[in-house]
Amino acid sequence: MASRQNNRGPHPADAELFANDQLSSLRQATGHMNWLLSQGYAPKSSLKLVGDRFALVSRQRTAVMRSACSDESARVRAVNRGDATQLGSNSIEIDTLNVLITIEAALSGGVVLAGRDGTYRDMASIHGSYRKVSQTAKAIELVGRFLGEHKVGPVLWRIDRPVSNSGRLKEQIQNHALVEKLNWEVRLDNDPDKVLGEEYDTVASADAVVLDRVKLWANLARWVVDQYVPDPWIVNMVEVA
Repeated sequence: MASRQNNRGPHPADAELFANDQLSSLRQATGHMNWLLSQGYAPKSSLKLVGDRFALVSRQRTAVMRSACSDESARVRAVNRGDATQLGSNSIEIDTLNVLITIEAALSGGVVLAGRDGTYRDMASIHGSYRKVSQTAKAIELVGRFLGEHKVGPVLWRIDRPVSNSGRLKEQIQNHALVEKLNWEVRLDNDPDKVLGEEYDTVASADAVVLDRVKLWANLARWVVDQYVPDPWIVNMVEVA
């Protein structure tokens, strides 16, 4: 088994924090968070109220925060969400770290959150430094396979320049594209969130800030995980009607 230094597998406490007997409280908490955000309450104070109400620990609160959104954000994201079957011949920009880390987490058996807006999000926090893991190459390969099967291209990968090791990740993606003869460009940007969608209309991301801004977004990480990752640990944070 790979060490935690070499993968994005589950936190030691996750089996307990995201066990079946915790799901009802987590989903209710996310629903309450959705409501508070919809009423205009600040995210930080909303999370404090909800976390205290449901006695959530820090990692569970992070999951709720990443899974919730306001009614308006849910509406806008639904309207602007693209369909995988309509990607053919389209160009696309990829929010590289956002997409890859979620796929890496799924491949590692880590918690992947299914949020209100239909995206998958991981529980990782890179703190300004991207660490290559044993699943990185596989994640890049699976993205390439999906885009190839849907005949998507050209592809622009945008990577956060200030994040350490971003240059190495750029080189790894470029090398993969060279070997596989893919029409990919990899670019380092000081703040990808602000420029995603400037070159091509379709943007692959699950970053809330990006989804609320761009014209058209692709649920790429979820599509890849659903199609290629066997038995991922998906934690559905949405209350079942």
